Amino acid sequence: MTEASNLSDGDADDANDSAHVLQTEIGPQPLSVMKARQFLSWYTLSQNASMSAEDTNLPLYPLWVRCDMSDPAGTTWFGAETVCVGTKVTGVKLYSITSKGSTADKRSLTTLEELKQEHKKRHHPSSVGIKGSARFSLFGSTVVENTTIESQSSVTVDFKWSHVESILETPPLSSTATLNIKIASGDMRSPMFEMYRELEFLQTLADGLRTGETEWMEPLESTSAVNLTKAYLEESWVFFPLHLFQKTSKLKSETETPIFNSFLERGDLDFVEQLWVRMRKSVTSYQDIGDCLKLVIDALRYGDIKPWIHRDSSSSLSKLILQSYHQQIEHVSLTGVTPVNMLLEMGLDKMRKDYINYLIGEELTTLNHLCFYLSTEVDLQEQVIRLRKLHHLLEIIVTCSTFLGLPYDRLFLLTQLCLQHYRTSPYDEEHEFKLQIKPALISHFYQKEHPILWGVEVSSGHGPREVRTSLHLSDRPLVDHVIFETDYPNDTVNGDSEDPAFFSTMAYCSLVNFA
Repeated sequence: MTEASNLSDGDADDANDSAHVLQTEIGPQPLSVMKARQFLSWYTLSQNASMSAEDTNLPLYPLWVRCDMSDPAGTTWFGAETVCVGTKVTGVKLYSITSKGSTADKRSLTTLEELKQEHKKRHHPSSVGIKGSARFSLFGSTVVENTTIESQSSVTVDFKWSHVESILETPPLSSTATLNIKIASGDMRSPMFEMYRELEFLQTLADGLRTGETEWMEPLESTSAVNLTKAYLEESWVFFPLHLFQKTSKLKSETETPIFNSFLERGDLDFVEQLWVRMRKSVTSYQDIGDCLKLVIDALRYGDIKPWIHRDSSSSLSKLILQSYHQQIEHVSLTGVTPVNMLLEMGLDKMRKDYINYLIGEELTTLNHLCFYLSTEVDLQEQVIRLRKLHHLLEIIVTCSTFLGLPYDRLFLLTQLCLQHYRTSPYDEEHEFKLQIKPALISHFYQKEHPILWGVEVSSGHGPREVRTSLHLSDRPLVDHVIFETDYPNDTVNGDSEDPAFFSTMAYCSLVNFA
């Protein structure tokens, strides 16, 4: 800043911009082990009633101090928490966490016997308990020709079991297993991808109504929206559902992928739904929407078409079609945002039926449980939000069905969990849904793979006086405030490396009793 003050105004601005770019946010810095021990000593003394003139001290919150790993043990954390009987502090538990860089040499890892001896040396217990834990990645990032393709979606499974016999042992089938499911919409690998693109167009219309600005998506059809609508009207002279079924089938084979067809595409699209399919692939302006709808409404008014629609259709255009059966069509002014509202209603109506068709057809829920998501009593913006929630639910279900092959009972339970969550929670693709599962259902996914996290814990004592010593092996560091020097890159994504490297983290606990 001093040097910049001697520059011309223009140069000074450039220098300030450069300085701003170079600035980084400095987070909490680790301390030396000696300094960290001082904090733990003060914490312990402050909680010891016999060291205080007045017995009025209340239990403090736990204290954790980052360490710089400069000591021989490689300490990365020190911690302390109070042990209480009622409201009286009777002691303090002291923790130390040590870490090592990654190694592919399993002979250098701490053995199970060494871990048990370390625990017994500190606590002299009469008996110890041993528990194992592991996490495997089932779905997420993939490796293609040694290149990792990152994904915002992930499905991992956490195992917990007793009677550990060796380090890095495969979880037994008697383990308890929990799926951690986090799915992002828009993954091109998903059978839901075409439906996602349809939803994105719907969201574009809703955003345009809300903000007054619309960023139109690139059209999927080379023919203009107006010409597509004219051609469709010329084909729609017959008042007979079979004609519509045949046309729907033709559209599917021309525009959609086979894997998507098998999941959500319906064979009973009515006139309005098929019109939506054409318009969402071709409109690029508000003018397009207005011109297309004017063509349709004029054809209805003059009796040129007698289209078939679903009985429960709720869009404005569907209501006009019902009126046309009695030659009593009310006047509609296609000005302002009216055409966009009408098209948005058409899309909402069609996509809701798509989702109902899958969920009810697969017997994953009932219409009563879907009432919240299907309601047309709320405004259009809220309807779009609820539809996005329903879409996210289907992304989760279809991913677990297609890629993991989960059985019906697990998919049913997962559907109920998602429906219940989204009734009261905002839309959030970062939310992680958890589902209990039997290890045997996914054994073929993990038994020949490397874990991304594996741990073993030796414990003794009971209640607040329980103490633990644990070892954690991971494919990436478990602490982020120090830099690990290692010659072993992380090659464990999806188990591609035959000899994976693991970072090692040890956690020790000591119990200090007050007299």
